[in-house]
Amino acid sequence: MTSQSTTPLGNLEETPKPDIRFPSDFVWGVATASFQIEGSTTADGRGPSIWDTFCATPGKVENGDTGDPACDHYNRYRDDVALMRELGVGAYRFSIAWPRIQPEGKGTPVEAGLDFYDRLVDCLLEAGIEPWPTLYHWDLPQALEDAGGWPNRDTAKRFADYAEIVYRRLGDRITNWNTLNEPWCSAFLGYASGVHAPGRQEPAAALAAAHHLMLGHGLAAAVMRDLAGQAGRSVRIGVAHNQTTVRPYTDSEADRDAARRIDALRNRIFTEPLVKGRYPEDLIEDVAAVTDYSFVQDGDLKTISANLDMMGVNFYNPSWVSGNRENGGSDRLPDEGYSPSVGSEHVVEVDPGLPVTAMGWPIDPTGLYDTLTRLANDYPGLPLYITENGAAFEDKVVDGAVHDTERIAYLDSHLRAAHAAIEAGVPLKGYFAWSFMDNFEWALGYGKRFGIVHVDYESQTRTVKDSGWWYSRVMRNGGIFGQE
Repeated sequence: MTSQSTTPLGNLEETPKPDIRFPSDFVWGVATASFQIEGSTTADGRGPSIWDTFCATPGKVENGDTGDPACDHYNRYRDDVALMRELGVGAYRFSIAWPRIQPEGKGTPVEAGLDFYDRLVDCLLEAGIEPWPTLYHWDLPQALEDAGGWPNRDTAKRFADYAEIVYRRLGDRITNWNTLNEPWCSAFLGYASGVHAPGRQEPAAALAAAHHLMLGHGLAAAVMRDLAGQAGRSVRIGVAHNQTTVRPYTDSEADRDAARRIDALRNRIFTEPLVKGRYPEDLIEDVAAVTDYSFVQDGDLKTISANLDMMGVNFYNPSWVSGNRENGGSDRLPDEGYSPSVGSEHVVEVDPGLPVTAMGWPIDPTGLYDTLTRLANDYPGLPLYITENGAAFEDKVVDGAVHDTERIAYLDSHLRAAHAAIEAGVPLKGYFAWSFMDNFEWALGYGKRFGIVHVDYESQTRTVKDSGWWYSRVMRNGGIFGQE
């Protein structure tokens, strides 16, 4: 963790930029999430999720927005897949809504819910697009939250049951799976800062949730691997983790310790148990006043670390932190949700003075390079996939087009950082742009647009942005050529 990157990207502002070619077997894709695009939140037996409840709570989501109708993907999926095919998408990372499969989070599955994903997978395969499902992208069935949520160990067991149901239905056609999306957000935004569903502010519960999410991954992966083995199938299982680069604002001891603390809470709290079967000692010391980690039972860490074939990396921006309040920032980082009551006392996030996206996130592709090379150095041989990367900007449709030059520049610079990481020996195997289309952006409602396809939420009209056509050429060419 250093305040300056040593990324060998050269001058990112230089013109013309050199052509870059990715490996021939590199996976090119786009990504979405069920609650953000599907809509139809009460259709065909779907039960309420924690996000349905959160949306219905006044003041939790901007403009009172909800997950319905979102992009109406539940009814328009065939058209959306056809558009992916037109753009040359090779793989589609989507998530499966647990409440569609088990409205109460347990028990007999709803066939209509399974049928929807059955049809979606078949539609993707017919279009020549590889399905990459994620089993959990934050939409926990509300009934399980009522029983304690992720801080409750039983939720991990219920997740394994759900994974078995889904794999039995879809596993004959799908090889690559992610169990969880960004467990850090589920645990700390949901249970510590409370800015995401279920909106709780309980530091000890957040740490227990983080562990039980990891345990849920391990239990689910074990079940899926066993079923695959019985059927003689190949299966690859990963976690989409929002690993990032945390940089001290200065080289002072206070700032370096602040970066160490946040790195433990943001990154190593997940990667160490997943890959090495242990929790960082400094993390446990940092949070000793909050919990004694007694929720970790014998055998848990072996279960968690036994079934990881790849690591997904969701990257948007690095962050700069300081242990000196005079450097500015805030006690709880508003976009990232760090809580000073969970081992990050006296840590503030500092504005590095860089250009930002519509989310207020600094744009610095060297952070992606540093993130990828660090993972490759810390966990040698582990295949990596960029499972989310993208940016929100203020997009407007003008004469039937969206000229989002800022997004193109963002994607271009981050793909160049990814390519530089491959050149440096990182086993990076794929890239999924976030997101395929504009969608419900959680607590920010429909006010932020990340898509390479614009969605008019009133008419549900899809308009491919300039960035979508640009990325289409990149996918078809396997790289960036002639100033794409």
